[in-house]
Amino acid sequence: MDSPHGVAVKAEGFGLKGPRGWAFRGVDIDAAPGSLIALEGPSGSGRTCLLLALTGRMKPTEGHAEIGRHRLPKKMAAVRRITALGPVPGVNDLDQALTVAEQLREGALLQRRYEGPVRALLRPRGERRARAAARVDAALAAVGLDLATLPKGTRTSVRDLERLEGVRLSLALALLAGPRLVAVDDLDLKLSDAERAEAWALLRSIADRGTTVLAVCSEAPEGVTVLRTGPAAEPAAAEPAAAEPAGAAAEPAGPTAVLHDAAPKITWGRSGAPASPADAEAAEAAEAPEAAEGATAPAPDNDTDGAKDGEGASAPAGTTHEDHDDNEDPKGADDALAETGRA
Repeated sequence: MDSPHGVAVKAEGFGLKGPRGWAFRGVDIDAAPGSLIALEGPSGSGRTCLLLALTGRMKPTEGHAEIGRHRLPKKMAAVRRITALGPVPGVNDLDQALTVAEQLREGALLQRRYEGPVRALLRPRGERRARAAARVDAALAAVGLDLATLPKGTRTSVRDLERLEGVRLSLALALLAGPRLVAVDDLDLKLSDAERAEAWALLRSIADRGTTVLAVCSEAPEGVTVLRTGPAAEPAAAEPAAAEPAGAAAEPAGPTAVLHDAAPKITWGRSGAPASPADAEAAEAAEAPEAAEGATAPAPDNDTDGAKDGEGASAPAGTTHEDHDDNEDPKGADDALAETGRA
């Protein structure tokens, strides 16, 4: 059962294969709503692909996952509506040409345009502005970003923010949508030990309020659910394997991923690109499934006007929520990373 704010994250045999082989494979997980889940491993081991697949922005190849009551890969659009991306380099980077105030204003406008109930657009302009300001203030308070402490206050340029301040601003923009799951990539990139501790404390505070959090990192702290990715383990030197039939093609092996936590429901999976050039060439020759790429508009406004899980949220012209939930549009999935919203 989902919490009022967070969603459970479950996966079984979850995998994604691309032109160069498996990005990740065999991932099994069962995490409760409001969990803080760390996807830990070296760069290039499939961490970011797994994060994007679990938030409905990349289409898996095998297995399935459930984000709340929405099953992947069938309900990718529904998952995008209840999840939000914090900082994910190359997907939803902050606009370095804007000031902090302009970035927040843009985020509020996008959230109101793409997520809010249609009837909200009919409210008086003053009421809409007041509601947007209240949501921005609540999001900034949730991430601990005091604009008055910035060098030029709200007129501070985004490019002048420190790395941790940028993380806080990105998370504030994600929380404007009232998501039930927030995903963060490269959390500990370019952070000192003290700043890293602050960043994890921030994510814990968000999870403690009920929102499920996924965070990619190089090293996870104690007390979180961890999925570790890394090189494939060497097979044990036990009995020799049975001989393969002549001419049989071997499946390129990828790095392994180990999920573990105090909870017994967390099991293990395999993740990563082929470990050698020979494996890569073999994988490129294999048939690669079509994968969806992209980010869509932000998650629904869950705490205003009784809207839940995207009910009543506006959508691009010519589409309905039923179109997204019950008949997933392959073309819409292919365009997922081409849009600039924070789903």
